[in-house]
Amino acid sequence: MNNNLQTPDQIAELLVHVGRTARREDAGSALTGAQWTCLRFFARANGSTRTPSGFASFQATTRGTASQTIKSLERMGLVTGTRSDRDRRSVSFDLTDRGRETLAQDPLRDLIDVIDTLGTVERNRFLATLSQLASTLAIRRDLPAFGTCQDCSHYAQSGDTAYCACMAAEMAVEDIPKLCASYRPAPAAGKPKETRNGTA
Repeated sequence: MNNNLQTPDQIAELLVHVGRTARREDAGSALTGAQWTCLRFFARANGSTRTPSGFASFQATTRGTASQTIKSLERMGLVTGTRSDRDRRSVSFDLTDRGRETLAQDPLRDLIDVIDTLGTVERNRFLATLSQLASTLAIRRDLPAFGTCQDCSHYAQSGDTAYCACMAAEMAVEDIPKLCASYRPAPAAGKPKETRNGTA
């Protein structure tokens, strides 16, 4: 039997195993696994995505469940919400100083440290592969895909200016490497990419 035929199975099993091992690190922590995920999400997401609906989509859960997780972090003083000036129904959340201090004690730190031992080229290649897997799986299961702006079909750059076609607005530089709920995977190489004026 050709062992190469089993490679996708082995990769899938290892991904699940690493995820299971990482989740075990939450044991004995002051926060639940969902609370840690929420804290990480608000630290990594851009302003328009740091909402209850954004977290619900990322966590693949209901908005009600996501809101309960967020409220528990608010009660602990780890996150704080700010209402949008444009839409008073919309609330964006940020980590407080205490939240950032807590995140510095992230139970994923062992896994992060192991990944950090990889070389830069290997890390970048690994990240690109995992991002592609996550996006493709989300599309296949008709779930929202999350990614960063520089890998998004809505993203365009001209000189020092970055623009999001989805939001029809220029972007803050600090938001470019952050997670976005409006993310759409960029076209494969050789296909035209969306530009600011809508032409290829």
